[in-house]
Amino acid sequence: MTETNPYSNGSLLHGAHGLQGRLTQGFGPHQPAGAAQAKAGAAAAQAVQGLSIPSDPSGQPISHNPPTTATLALRQQTLAHAAAQLKAELFGIDDVIDRVIDAIRAWYVLPQLISRPVIVCLWGLTGTGKTQLTRRLAQLLGFYDRFVEVQMDGFSHGASYRSSTISGMLGDSGIHEGAPGMLVLDEFQRFRTVDTKGGDVKVERYQDVWTLLSDGRLPPALSALSNIERKLADAQYDAERAEDEEDEKRAGKAAYRFQLDAWDAQELKRMLKLQEPLGEIMQWPPGKVQSLYTRFQQSSQAWETDYSKLLVFVCGNLDEMYHETAQRVEDCDTDADIFHRLTRKLSLIDVKKALGERFKPEQIARLGNEHVIYPSFSKATYERLIQNLCHRYVHDIAAQCGVQFHIGQDLRDELYANAVFPAQGTRPLFSSVHAILSANLVNAALWVLEQQLPLAQTFAIGLSPDKRELRVSGRNASGTERESRFAVSLELNRLKQRANADFRALLAVHEAGHALVYCLLFGQAPQEVKINIASFEGGYNSFAGLKVTTRQNALDMMCVGLAGRVAEAMVFGEMACTTGAEQDYKQVTAEAARYVRHLGFDGRISRTDVTLEMDNHINTDVAPSNAAIEALLQTQYQRAQALLSEHQATLNALVSALMAHGMIAQTEMQQLLCAQGLQIRTSAPVGADETLVLEPFAQRLAQFQGQCAAQ
Repeated sequence: MTETNPYSNGSLLHGAHGLQGRLTQGFGPHQPAGAAQAKAGAAAAQAVQGLSIPSDPSGQPISHNPPTTATLALRQQTLAHAAAQLKAELFGIDDVIDRVIDAIRAWYVLPQLISRPVIVCLWGLTGTGKTQLTRRLAQLLGFYDRFVEVQMDGFSHGASYRSSTISGMLGDSGIHEGAPGMLVLDEFQRFRTVDTKGGDVKVERYQDVWTLLSDGRLPPALSALSNIERKLADAQYDAERAEDEEDEKRAGKAAYRFQLDAWDAQELKRMLKLQEPLGEIMQWPPGKVQSLYTRFQQSSQAWETDYSKLLVFVCGNLDEMYHETAQRVEDCDTDADIFHRLTRKLSLIDVKKALGERFKPEQIARLGNEHVIYPSFSKATYERLIQNLCHRYVHDIAAQCGVQFHIGQDLRDELYANAVFPAQGTRPLFSSVHAILSANLVNAALWVLEQQLPLAQTFAIGLSPDKRELRVSGRNASGTERESRFAVSLELNRLKQRANADFRALLAVHEAGHALVYCLLFGQAPQEVKINIASFEGGYNSFAGLKVTTRQNALDMMCVGLAGRVAEAMVFGEMACTTGAEQDYKQVTAEAARYVRHLGFDGRISRTDVTLEMDNHINTDVAPSNAAIEALLQTQYQRAQALLSEHQATLNALVSALMAHGMIAQTEMQQLLCAQGLQIRTSAPVGADETLVLEPFAQRLAQFQGQCAAQ
């Protein structure tokens, strides 16, 4: 599946087309396709004679004179214009665009330096604009006539032999041998060569891609050459023995004009790099074909096809790298900024690990180290996309009907709440915005026209208080306010509304218990607390990750995990506690078991576990640790009881906020606790790695070193 262009608008694209005419001069002036092909054919014909003539994208022989300062400056300016245009059209990936432009700078500005393909890998979640970036870049740099896009799933280009090899598709393209061009290998994750168990996967298509990625030089298809040679030998053999019989049968008839069938002639033309038309090659006698074939075999320079000056983009979705987000396709509740922070931490090491699940080590090496990672979009990016989409819909209605609308902030907020699935990129957003806006804007425009309201005004569009209808308002010719309403389906809103007051109260108390104990023990507000969610029947707290977990951190997290059940018992009574804490108990029991058996935090040093393998040297005396695990959890349960009993007023404030709004953000949590006399932090540290280290290890090391120096 290829990436679509979710970002561009009419005015920006119009400007891009105006820019393209200037950008095509990046490698020199273009010539008509016929002239370029003729010159490329002449170069190929001389290559058969043992003479290889490299050419630039225009088909002219490459000059060995260094480019002028003006030429280099023009190419640099072209790249800068392309980067600016891409940033105007593709939202939220400015850092990605900068990295891509830097990666291709030498290839574009000074291609004489390039002796092997420049490989840039683009990895990201679906719907983030990977493929669109490569297509638009090719247009802006004037390379769209030398641009080849291959779907690596192997089923997007027909079933012919030519479409089953990279060399065949390049041979049919406008990319000439030895000249710069752009190749996109899309959906590369589907081209896996290793299965989930580490075994080899049979790959039938595009097997020459690894040779291309190595040095850009592709050998001829020797099997096809052998077939041609065999057919030539068969023809000579049959002709010698059937000469008399053929003479008798064909007495008085004209001789056959075509000696080769179309398939063989096409293969011969491609492999021997011939310039003659296909019809002419089909008429060549076997002797001439044999002579050309022999000459080709003797010419070592003509054997390889040189694509060493290609710019190769490898695009794909590596779910193994985005394991915390990629599979959460149903999650429309988690703030997009949380996903953005998680994916922004990914690095080259994560890419290599994920590739190791799908490809062999030598294949991963051929992809190089220029791996550009797309983070998932932030909330600000989605809001900008929604604003852009609303502007486009309003602009289109005004252009077609003459009715000018203004979409209010309340409606834009609900578009975000009902259309954004952070793990799935932009496609669900476009679908939902179209479903919510398109028909209703048409209905609103028809209402304005039917009521004959003055078109010189701007008609406001917003939501009704119950969020079930769109309100369109304006004034008639006498200045009287007129309004009409149109039903709108905000499905996720409906799912998020907990109509049952008892269930809502239960969720609020349970999640408030977790949140309050987390704030008290870690001094850090949860990233978000929600009970109005659509993904499942329940609520959740989202906590920042820990880069390192100390013994105290482990105990504190167990206490936080038990606090939901403690809050239920405190507010509703022991006999009204629910099964909603089942997952909490499962998680804290696992943490307590690791605390005692694996981490050596509870007096037992040896790693304790069960095993069926004879060579696993571990302590298998598991039974005594069961009592220690239970005692540990009892202690943390009592600790949670003490904390919540001490801060009942604060617990009540959090419950009231959740009942009223369905969620508590970090800043709101800080304000609520500050009103109760408690000070907490509101956000994780700024930077690429936003996991927490709660202990002042550097300070304690400095103290230790000071003590050592004083001795």
